[in-house]
Amino acid sequence: MRFVIIGAGRVGLRTARVLREEGHDVVLVEYDANKAKRARNDGFEVIEGDGSRESVLEQADLESADAVGGLTGDLNVNFAACMVGKHNGCRTVLRIDEDYREDIYRKFASDVDEVIYPERLGAIGAKNALLGGNIRAIADIAQNLQVVELTITNESPMRGYSISELELPANSRILAFGKEGEKMGIPLPDDSLELGDRVAVLADFAVLEDVRRILVGDGSRATAEAGGA
Repeated sequence: MRFVIIGAGRVGLRTARVLREEGHDVVLVEYDANKAKRARNDGFEVIEGDGSRESVLEQADLESADAVGGLTGDLNVNFAACMVGKHNGCRTVLRIDEDYREDIYRKFASDVDEVIYPERLGAIGAKNALLGGNIRAIADIAQNLQVVELTITNESPMRGYSISELELPANSRILAFGKEGEKMGIPLPDDSLELGDRVAVLADFAVLEDVRRILVGDGSRATAEAGGA
């Protein structure tokens, strides 16, 4: 696949490297001459110019691109690039910073295919190290919503029960289930919750502690705290 990434800073360049390692073609668009030079030294094709301008983006041949990622630190540049990419039939990914407000998220989310906030995703990794092995944050969906993966322990009140018997708090729901050592999939009513099994749950921050107690038990004191990302 072919990708056009706007921004050769920390987020953009790291993303480009990962895509290249997986065998994809990547073109970077960067306004800053020093960042552009660094990306070229790293072996990337770089178009130097303002990524919010259609005339600059046309040089990246968007018609042959599968997706455009607006990954600079400037929301306006990112959004403009995504709109040009959308016009050319590309999948669009918009980066917003860690200080985003919910109203900003809602304003832009309807116009692009996906909104990301790398700083918060990076914080998830640090948070998981603190939480320990029985609860793992997967994604912050919004300011008040998080997807977590919980592992059934010996102390779990629901150990031995089926998915159909599981009663979670309001504002939470099961998204996926996986037996120990197997891939996660769609949860079935008759799936039995046994030691080592994993459950992915979408929950409001306010009820995460209750969800943890139900699925993990009180033996683990790790909790995902509201706003912890």
